[in-house]
Amino acid sequence: MEFFRIKNDIPFMKHALVFNIISFVTFVLAVLFLLTRGLNLSVEFTGGTLMEVNYAEAPQVQLIRDALGEGGYPDAQVQNFGSARDILIRLPNRDGLDSNRVSEQVLGMLATVDGPKGEMRRVEFVGPQVGKELAADGGMALLLVVIGIMIYLALRFEWRFAVSAIIANLHDVIIILGFFAFFQWEFSLAVLAAVLAVLGYSVNESVVVFDRVRETFKKKRAMSTPDVLNHAITSTISRTVITHGSTQVMVLSMLLFGGETLYYFALALTIGILFGIYSSVLVASPLVMWLGVSREQFIQPKKTKEEAVV
Repeated sequence: MEFFRIKNDIPFMKHALVFNIISFVTFVLAVLFLLTRGLNLSVEFTGGTLMEVNYAEAPQVQLIRDALGEGGYPDAQVQNFGSARDILIRLPNRDGLDSNRVSEQVLGMLATVDGPKGEMRRVEFVGPQVGKELAADGGMALLLVVIGIMIYLALRFEWRFAVSAIIANLHDVIIILGFFAFFQWEFSLAVLAAVLAVLGYSVNESVVVFDRVRETFKKKRAMSTPDVLNHAITSTISRTVITHGSTQVMVLSMLLFGGETLYYFALALTIGILFGIYSSVLVASPLVMWLGVSREQFIQPKKTKEEAVV
């Protein structure tokens, strides 16, 4: 299925160096932000108390934040959870405090807020040790996904394609993390799940482009390597618009209407989808060209008569 077809190939490889310089600068900045600012880890990773409070009418979130700040919790995170009448409160871990005492204190502070009164629905306490284990498990999950993708690409493609796709995928992950480090957006388990989803999503786009490159090498023998790459990318643009456009519409709906709970999850997906398209087309493909891919690597030499007899 195609919405449109471009007759003349777009010369992407002509500007390959410019695109990769932009990517390199962006990548270096992302690494710099990660090293200097670090990630703003959520309570799931650092440990703390999570409370869900239900109201008969939608409360004013800012008034709740102010009350908690005046009560000694200026670092409390307050957001809507599911609906405007449900509030999720996150309090960082503190020595010498248990979840029961914290919940009682918070309920007392909420009682001073003008407007509807809240009812505590649930209280969860995440200890620092549990947070460290979640962080370690999350990092291990990310590492295993990267290794799995590397093995898949190495088995499916010639090594030049595999190396290029792996670099492009890691490029996407680091840039997402760099955005979260620079703006100090909260990095939670949901965001980690989005990063893992972006890894798989991005490699799919690379595989589609590389499959078309391999096919074009075999069919159009008069084309040079840059022309083959340009043709492969141009011929998949319609598919890219359909798949990524439909996915982005769904993600944007979560970003705009999903509330605070889904906001950073959808934001990570949005960044990942945009940079996934960019890296698959304008990072991975030039790398393949510079690594020396050629038609001879896909066309088996014809056997001579002596080899055929043997």
